[in-house]
Amino acid sequence: MNDDETLRRTVTITNPQGLHMRPITAFVEMASRFQSQVFLSKEPGQRINGKSPLALLGLAAEQGTELTLETSGADEQEALNALAEFLANVRTEEEL
Repeated sequence: MNDDETLRRTVTITNPQGLHMRPITAFVEMASRFQSQVFLSKEPGQRINGKSPLALLGLAAEQGTELTLETSGADEQEALNALAEFLANVRTEEEL
């Protein structure tokens, strides 16, 4: 199942407000709980550290943006599942 020791999944941002500061902060807090490395990319060559709030903000992930989530490390499958679920279900502030 491992491809070069890295797991990948594509996730589409559905939140009308996109990936803004509040969900970015929550994502980074969640990602930091895992031992695995976490990376996100919006397009080839734009691979960023998923544990860096500034890097995530720089992705400018609006509604409809497809992101590739990559995890590698001791708990990579658990990290991939939890973080992909989080990204796919980011809610608007009104829904929180």
